Amino acid sequence: MKRIRIDGRPLDLRNGRIDLTHGAGGRATAQLVAELFAPHFDRGENIWLRQGNDQAIMPPLNGRLAFSTDCHVVTPLFFPGGDIGTLAVNGTVNDLAMGGAKPLYLSAGFILEEGLPLADLLRVAQSMARAAAIAGVYLVAGDTKVVERGKADGLFITTAGVGVVPDGVELDGARAQPGDAVIVSGYLGDHGMAILSQREALGFDSPIESDCAALNGLVAHMLEHCPSLRLLRDPTRGGLANTLNELCQQSSAGMRIDEAALPVRPAVRAACEFFGLDPLYLANEGKLVAVCAAEDAAGLVRAMQSHPLGREATQIGEVCTDTHGFVRMTTNFGGERLLDWLHGEMLPRIC
Repeated sequence: MKRIRIDGRPLDLRNGRIDLTHGAGGRATAQLVAELFAPHFDRGENIWLRQGNDQAIMPPLNGRLAFSTDCHVVTPLFFPGGDIGTLAVNGTVNDLAMGGAKPLYLSAGFILEEGLPLADLLRVAQSMARAAAIAGVYLVAGDTKVVERGKADGLFITTAGVGVVPDGVELDGARAQPGDAVIVSGYLGDHGMAILSQREALGFDSPIESDCAALNGLVAHMLEHCPSLRLLRDPTRGGLANTLNELCQQSSAGMRIDEAALPVRPAVRAACEFFGLDPLYLANEGKLVAVCAAEDAAGLVRAMQSHPLGREATQIGEVCTDTHGFVRMTTNFGGERLLDWLHGEMLPRIC
């Protein structure tokens, strides 16, 4: 993209701030795009963004089209293990990957608040570019709007993604069957507790970081080793408990899980006890839930554990017949607890 300057002066990316002209569609907007976004998003073979048209026209796709969209309003914008930029890219990549799709292209819409430091926006753009490169996707289109001071918490991002599902891959939340194994890819609740620790300015002896990561590589690895994979889901808002309830509703079945098998970091568990929270309802941004045939569960867990993003993968329970669609958990004390589907969310604004 050609770099555009106003009055011959480049943007002051260190001390400058967003003002209303940056969202007006004139030369100030073009300068923001050319000097802040384009140097990071226009990488490699990204000819679609480089063309600078009102749309990105991509080549024909070989396979079924997968499409997803997501909005990101996390506060604070920066947190241990990530920021709103990595969250925006990885969130949409993961939504596509949960259907078995290979993510290819993303778009990004930015709602900027007047007064936002350009240095913060630059940091977000850089992290988005890194996340896209790691996931192997291209940011091919975008838009920028600016609202008055006090109306946007600094920055909101909306992303949309396109991918392609290979022939033979059939992942659907309605495919869980009684007897199937329920597997998670690793530690639960890291992202939600990382956000809370930043909001409350808490310093833990063992720092808690978000698990924010793109899962498409792990998913491809799983599909290669487990053709009987029934479904995948990333337990983001509402955490594992709400995700399992959602899957039970889709599949018209129930689930029974074992509390002793649930992987939760000691630091997250301790923090939850301190705040009176349940780690099963905390958000995750780099974990997935998988359901497969029982006879393939051990092999799938081993395959997941051989991947960097699945080292702590473990089976936590099974699908069962239940006309009510309940999620039941066998507790560490030998009792039984219903994991209800929460009406709202314990911790808002986490993604």
